[in-house]
Amino acid sequence: MSLKTDLEMVKDELTSEEKFFEKAVVTEKLVKKYKKVIIGGVITIALFIATNTAYSAYKQNTIDAANEALNELQRDANNPAISAKLKGSSPVLHDVWIYSQAVANKDTAKLETLKNSKALLIGDLASYEIAQSTQDLTKLAAYAKQPNALYADLARIESAIILIKEKKLKESHELLSMIDGNSPLAKVAQTLMHYGVK
Repeated sequence: MSLKTDLEMVKDELTSEEKFFEKAVVTEKLVKKYKKVIIGGVITIALFIATNTAYSAYKQNTIDAANEALNELQRDANNPAISAKLKGSSPVLHDVWIYSQAVANKDTAKLETLKNSKALLIGDLASYEIAQSTQDLTKLAAYAKQPNALYADLARIESAIILIKEKKLKESHELLSMIDGNSPLAKVAQTLMHYGVK
């Protein structure tokens, strides 16, 4: 009985080795058949990793250069060479820097240059600052009519205050009524609407 089981074990082992060699031959044929595709895939993956690594290094160097230039500008705000360096490294950060300096120095000429900025919100904020600093009703109204104007309600409130000072209460109330009840400035608008009522 043990001889019979031994023979079956040997037979099973030979069958499994046979299957292993069969799979090895099939794999070898596939590798030979698709050799160029496999090599191309490996090269593509290697190039992707190398390109991604190089791009990440480039981006990090750009960020470091922009931060370094910004730190230098904070020490010497009037250096045009450093300002140009920041603009070359990060035009968006440069616009933010120019905006902060223009607001601090109340420089409407610099704010005018930022009205079409590509930096998030800088164009909108520059437009508001220009309208607000001049206290010009036309500019405030034009700003408030812009779609997605960040400070549209605040521009309306400022316009209303100017109109109240000029004793134009009806026009002031019309402006204030344009402020939505859900606006954070709704209570201010309601208070101003009662101002000057006899």
